[in-house]
Amino acid sequence: MESIDLLKIATAVIALLIAIIGHEIMHGWVAYKYGDLTAKNAGRLTINPISHIDPIGSLLVPAMMYFIPMLFGSDGGFLFGWAKPVPINTRIVVNNGGYNAAMQVSLAGITYNFSIAAFAAAFLLAMSPPLVTDSLFYVFAYLLVMQLVIINVVLGVFNLLPIPQFDGAHFLMYLALKFNYNSVAEWFFKMERYGMIIVLVVLVTPIHQYVLLMPVQFILKFLLA
Repeated sequence: MESIDLLKIATAVIALLIAIIGHEIMHGWVAYKYGDLTAKNAGRLTINPISHIDPIGSLLVPAMMYFIPMLFGSDGGFLFGWAKPVPINTRIVVNNGGYNAAMQVSLAGITYNFSIAAFAAAFLLAMSPPLVTDSLFYVFAYLLVMQLVIINVVLGVFNLLPIPQFDGAHFLMYLALKFNYNSVAEWFFKMERYGMIIVLVVLVTPIHQYVLLMPVQFILKFLLA
C-alpha cells in the first residue's frame, strides 16, 4: 500500500472520530446548559476518544464500509459510523427549558457537524491542492481538511433524516409535543425499535441516492463553490 493510501485512511479515521465524538459531546453540552448533569457525571463531556468510542459503530462499521467496496474493485467506500450515545435526562431539559430546549439538544450534534464542515471548507478553499513535491505533512493536512468537510456533511445529512432514533426524528417528536400532536410523538417513539431496520433499507436501496447522496452533493457543491 502506497504512503498516499495510508494517509487517506489515517485522515479519514481522524476526521470520522472528530465528527462523531464532537457530535455526541454537543448533545451533552447543550443538555448541561439546561441543567442536565447526566453526561457530565458520566464523564462524557471530555474529548478523550476512549470515553466515546463504540466498538461496532466507531470501528467495525466504518472499516466495513471503507474496505468492502475495495474487494469489488472500487477505490474504497465512504466512512460512516457513530460514537456511544451521550446519556441525557430529557425530563430535566424539558422542565428547565421546555420543548424548545429539547429540540436544541436534538439538533446540537448536527449543528456541530455542519459548522465543522463549513470551517473546514473555508480552509480547504484557501489551500492549494498538494503537488508531488509537497511534504507529507502538507498532503496530510490537505487530506484531513477535505475529509472533515465530506464526513461532517454526510453525518449531518444522515442525522437529519426523520428516522426513529435519529436526531431529525427526535426534533420532530419534541416539535409535535410542543404543539400537542401527541399521537405523532407516540408514533416516533413506538417506531424507534425499527430504526436500524429502516436505516438498512435506506442504505441498500436506491432511496439513499435521493435522501442522502443528492443532499450531500448539493451541500458540498455549495460549501466548495
